Amino acid sequence: MSLQRQLIQRLSIREARIGVMGLGYVGLPLAETLHASGAFVLGFDEDPPKVQCLNAGRTYLHAAGEPIGARLLGSPRFQATGDLARLAEVDALCVCVPTPITPDQKPDLTYVLRAAKAIGTTLRAGQLIVLESTTYPGTTREAFLPAMLEAHTGDLVLGQDVFVAYSPERVDPGRIEPPLSKVPKLVGGVDGASTDVAVALYASAFEDVIPVASAEVAEAAKLLENTFRAVNIAFVNELKTILEALEIDTRDVVQAAATKPYGFMPFEPGPGLGGHCLPIDPFYLSWAAQRAGVPARFIELAGIVNTQMPDHVVQRLCTALVARGGQIEGARILVLGLAYKPDVDDTRESPSFALIQALRERQAHVDYSDPHVPRTVPVRRHDVQLESVALTPASIASYDVVLVATHHSAFDFEQIADHARLVVDTRGALRPFADRMGDRLVPA
Repeated sequence: MSLQRQLIQRLSIREARIGVMGLGYVGLPLAETLHASGAFVLGFDEDPPKVQCLNAGRTYLHAAGEPIGARLLGSPRFQATGDLARLAEVDALCVCVPTPITPDQKPDLTYVLRAAKAIGTTLRAGQLIVLESTTYPGTTREAFLPAMLEAHTGDLVLGQDVFVAYSPERVDPGRIEPPLSKVPKLVGGVDGASTDVAVALYASAFEDVIPVASAEVAEAAKLLENTFRAVNIAFVNELKTILEALEIDTRDVVQAAATKPYGFMPFEPGPGLGGHCLPIDPFYLSWAAQRAGVPARFIELAGIVNTQMPDHVVQRLCTALVARGGQIEGARILVLGLAYKPDVDDTRESPSFALIQALRERQAHVDYSDPHVPRTVPVRRHDVQLESVALTPASIASYDVVLVATHHSAFDFEQIADHARLVVDTRGALRPFADRMGDRLVPA
């Protein structure tokens, strides 16, 4: 029996040992889903505190008030390790490492290539390697695979001895339904044999596994999914600036349009894009377009619009302050929400950091409140060095402006409506209290 058939059989009957490399917001839920299928999962992470935390029976990520990875804790079928020599132990490995952008908005494959080299040093016959990190079309075949094989000293034949594929992650932090196992899983191999093996891996844990023509199709599909959202959010954000000038509530317009049962999908305006995907993925696609000599004007324009939204919000805030006889210099501002979306502790690329920075540049005193993020840690481009402020009637009233950046369900918005001097609301969270607030509520 060929190695391909042997590996497919072992994956199908849950005998294979599966590795997940990178135990963050993507890797940890994936490890939990694979583990739930009955597989033994070995998790790899280069951050020792994460490894120690998991092996001690604790998790470090939460969403919607629930711990991520809780079902892994204490299980004899799960271990976490930082020892990359143990990569040789797994039959299939899912690579879920970060893919950020450089300061000049180009793909940064540092983590992907480092992972590939580490895998290459332990690579053996009978292994499947799947890249899940979001990236530009061609990465798996043209960058990840060569780096892995260059680090390998043996003689392995692709599609016969080892198998390589791409499967885009579709984790949405904070979303409970549907569970990850019910989210359709795309799979594209660098060859047909690799696709077949990768399908067997995911079919053991996911209800719907969809093979596609190639790794490049799977890579491009992921970028399409996220760029579609980024472009439409940019459109609604730009529409918001127009409707504000016309004194029309953007959310009223979106809700009205959403009554059409076909041909329209509602997107909400906001203070900018956050999370790992939406602020970054369009730049991977536009970079790939530039490399191919094709302009990506629409995508690049959407990126500009979304990037400018924090400045637009701050300008609205400044105008509202001046209209009430105040000024931004020396004003006390409380930003509600540091996480990029409701009910999670994920601050990656959160527009709240850009809001805080822009307000500080205008000489305002800025604090934040977020029940999911008790204190800040340095993130890309930002180190604001703050701790979350507890919300009480007195603390709310002590600020000149409360700026709603993230609408966590834990916030008591009625209390905020009753005690805030002025609220600049980027999420529509205070709309139910608009009548009682009057000109103390400014949508942005």
